[in-house]
Amino acid sequence: MKQHDDLSTPKDPTQPIRNPAEPCVLVIFGIAGDLTKRLLFPALCNLGSNGLLDKNFCIVGVAIESYDDKSFRAELIKDINEFVTDPAAKEYGLQLVNRVYYISGDFSDSNVYTRLKNKLSDLEAEKASRNCLFYFAAPPDFMETIATELSKASLLSEKEGDYFRRIVVEKPFGHDLASAKKLNALLLTLVSEKQIFRIDHFLGKETVQNLLAFRFSNGLFEPIWSRLYIDHVQITVAEVLGVEKRGSYYEHAGALRDMVPNHLFQMLSLITMEPPSSFSADNIRAEKAKVLRAVQTLTPEEVLSQTVRGQYGPGKINGVEQVGYRSEAHVSPESSVETYVALKLFLDNWRWLHVPFYLRTGKCMAAHQSEIIIQFKSGPSTLFVDAHEKIKPNLLRIYIQPEEGISLRFNAKIPGPKVELGQVDMKFKYSDYFGIKPETGYETILYDCMNGDHLLFNHAEMVETAWALVQPILDIWGALPPRDFPNYTAGTWGPKEADKLLENDGRIWLL
Repeated sequence: MKQHDDLSTPKDPTQPIRNPAEPCVLVIFGIAGDLTKRLLFPALCNLGSNGLLDKNFCIVGVAIESYDDKSFRAELIKDINEFVTDPAAKEYGLQLVNRVYYISGDFSDSNVYTRLKNKLSDLEAEKASRNCLFYFAAPPDFMETIATELSKASLLSEKEGDYFRRIVVEKPFGHDLASAKKLNALLLTLVSEKQIFRIDHFLGKETVQNLLAFRFSNGLFEPIWSRLYIDHVQITVAEVLGVEKRGSYYEHAGALRDMVPNHLFQMLSLITMEPPSSFSADNIRAEKAKVLRAVQTLTPEEVLSQTVRGQYGPGKINGVEQVGYRSEAHVSPESSVETYVALKLFLDNWRWLHVPFYLRTGKCMAAHQSEIIIQFKSGPSTLFVDAHEKIKPNLLRIYIQPEEGISLRFNAKIPGPKVELGQVDMKFKYSDYFGIKPETGYETILYDCMNGDHLLFNHAEMVETAWALVQPILDIWGALPPRDFPNYTAGTWGPKEADKLLENDGRIWLL
């Protein structure tokens, strides 16, 4: 196997020039799971191949599966060949494998943390950094256990200016408002807020980050970014996949808990926040928290009229038969867990008063598509009375995935002797203009964690604010189990009640 003298050497001179991340050892709890092989390790390979990881960077994995260093590295090589597509990233990954170490054991076993502490000491003696990033890629039920055991083993204490100890927590952060508050309180007895990185990988997407640049650097849009010119906003996160092997998790979570307090509310806050005084993490998080506090909390009556839940039944997706949710592995045949959510929300502030925000997310839908759509108010049609139709509104589409970009739809005259209007799109794609390579969404997040940059991460207050908005819906849905599940066919855009949610307002879903 070809060896590199310096694993931090960049392979792609077209990439933006950035300094390597702060040196550290990355400790991944749950390293044998899908998250590592599909997302985390490919992201690390992308970072490393672009010179953004320290040359002594290494990984220690902890999981229950019975591997040792050699056997786990063999599995990792298979995963690299399957999930890492860029040749330079793959080459880097095959070298990084030699700096991956494995500890097998139960997360509740104190001996595991003693072995981990000894391994970190051994690596430090071999020139690895004393900085540690502890990544919780394990099921949410283990979060408190892992954090508590790390603290007992004195692995969370840091010496400012000398070395850092940080924890990275995957969503969902809590199960409801009460559990989120309890988890925040526990973690803050073990570490400081600046040591906690509550992750939302959606914020690693270039387009989501670009929302700030798009809104606040373009004089064309910021003056019309309000109730005066915007009719409504739609946010859609649609997946074609079902729950796959995550049935046991999904039975306790559901679409509302899994997606709304994090992904959807993050996009909502970026679209609606006021301009920050600077792009510092504290200022941006303060504005995001402020706008979330402005979201109207739904009354029980409004939960019934402004929310829709659904569960997919059997159907076809891309010509392939898909079983219904109740037939998935580890799912109750009588489950009332929702796999689809649609919400209609309002904000109580000057900029957005009376502008409806329609949010939806679901599994086994017609397409894998995440978009933000802003529909502007139509202009006066007095000049076009002979066109025999109402002027169609302008649409701004922000594409999050699978492709990333922005498009603007406007009206233009159709060639010919008559004055007829047609709609045309101006579309920008990141890949066309900047030649960027495909990424997982975790590259920026991991890089920022290593550097201690909190810009893309949730503060404790924002987590609790989001759960406070979701809690009334959880309460009503828990008290009134659905009677019509399953209520949408796999491969469609969700239940008909979600269409009526907009039709009642004279609108339609635009995706």
